[in-house]
Amino acid sequence: MTSNSWADFRTAEPDFADAVRHRFQQYRHHVLATLRKDGSPRVTGLEVEFRLGEPFLGMMPNSRKALDLRRDPRFAVQANPGPDAEMADGDVRISGRAVEVTDPVVLAHFIDEVKPPEPFHLFRMELTEVVHTGLEGGDTLVIRVWRPGRPLRSFRRGNDDGSLSETS
Repeated sequence: MTSNSWADFRTAEPDFADAVRHRFQQYRHHVLATLRKDGSPRVTGLEVEFRLGEPFLGMMPNSRKALDLRRDPRFAVQANPGPDAEMADGDVRISGRAVEVTDPVVLAHFIDEVKPPEPFHLFRMELTEVVHTGLEGGDTLVIRVWRPGRPLRSFRRGNDDGSLSETS
């Protein structure tokens, strides 16, 4: 069985996991994509909280995004690119399945650390993909992709011919 927790990601690729976490912690607000009842995408803002060794998604009670995740847990969350148009730290996205946290002990720890407005929904992330896209040398696009049970893969594409080549 392939595990897909943040701890598993961090064990498999500690430097990459730390870079992704750092990128999310640079700014408070990020963008969450969920699926509406009709299957079309919904994009909304939210905060990603790294607590208790993993990232959490917290939401107002019965918000559309929380109801989306309760019905269909698939999501993608994009780190805020920030004010720098050059995106020196790259672009980071986590995709996966959101699992609602109902364990009173975990909820109590989260409340003690974050002090969110109550009531609220709390979801932990089961990862299916983590992607970092950035520039190297000013004109080479570098894409790093991690998926549970697979090694970290890197792809490069320069401006010369536009082809994408795997480097790992």
